[in-house]
Amino acid sequence: MTASEQIDRMIEDLTDWRGKTLASLRKSILAADPEIIEEWKWMGSPVWSRDGIIAVGNAHKGKVKLTFMYGAQLPDPDRLFNTGFEGNVRRAIDLFEGDKINAPALKALIRAAIELNQGKSRKSGKKPAKKSANKPAAGVRAVAKKKA
Repeated sequence: MTASEQIDRMIEDLTDWRGKTLASLRKSILAADPEIIEEWKWMGSPVWSRDGIIAVGNAHKGKVKLTFMYGAQLPDPDRLFNTGFEGNVRRAIDLFEGDKINAPALKALIRAAIELNQGKSRKSGKKPAKKSANKPAAGVRAVAKKKA
């Protein structure tokens, strides 16, 4: 089973709001850049990468968490990050039932993470990743703007 198929299954198995929220996040992430790769790591976590890990998604009992690997280094003018400020590397977005996703701001954050990864790749001499054919799952819900 591919990583994308495992993520499909995870979303299908989350029959409450968390599945819909994770599907919306996934749709925005994949729409941000056609070369993003989906991976399945750490015994059950969806991971999105391009020239390095961008973000990891997890569904918890009362929230969906999207953790950015190098979030502390990213500009966040729309203030999407709402947790993880105690560390110097990662930042996360916790979404609770009823929260809406600001899709344009999330896409901008994803693109900034890709730029950061590519900058790290250039410094280390690594070549950027090759293009992938990943596409969002069929039936993925449209993303609504975040409440003001």
